Amino acid sequence: MSDHVALVCRSAYCYLRQIRLIVQSLTVDAARTLVQACIASRLDYCNAVLHGITDSLLQRLQSVQNAAARLVTCTGRCEHITPVLRELHWLTVRRRVELKIATVVVKAMNNLAPPYLVDDCNLVSDDTCRLRSATSFTCTVPRTRTRLGDRSFAITSPRVWNSLPAALRAIEDYEQFKAQLKTHLLDWLRLWRLVTSAFRLHV
Repeated sequence: MSDHVALVCRSAYCYLRQIRLIVQSLTVDAARTLVQACIASRLDYCNAVLHGITDSLLQRLQSVQNAAARLVTCTGRCEHITPVLRELHWLTVRRRVELKIATVVVKAMNNLAPPYLVDDCNLVSDDTCRLRSATSFTCTVPRTRTRLGDRSFAITSPRVWNSLPAALRAIEDYEQFKAQLKTHLLDWLRLWRLVTSAFRLHV
């Protein structure tokens, strides 16, 4: 996985250096579109496999996104990146991974995903057990004994899904779910900014 992350970072920084040469000649919208096409697409490609990787590897990918956001908004290195990402409506790399997994789960539940993914997303059923979770759209989480097994889609997908609010899990329409999910994750980013700001003021 470290080789994959290194390749993505190397490719992304190469594009960022090229975009930096012409960014002064572009409008903000044009620069944002170009960065999303060249950088965000690489960060999002097969990013579901990134769930569960080490924080150091994830931070390397986050540094790429931070550099891209600073380039688009002409933000200095000393300024905090969280409000910049929120201004651009960009989720952090970790949240983008969760967004991808959650959207695949809702597709699987609506039979819009391949059968091998549908089989990995099983709701707790009233027919199999009489639990409170049976009526809250909660997925069953299989047991695993290895760290590699914990990162498999069969394990990560129900865990990510179950971490979402119950009202969000109850949405059946895919487009509406995706929009509400991104709003939820962006609100988390705003809350994290408030918490970190309060912590710095306290210290």
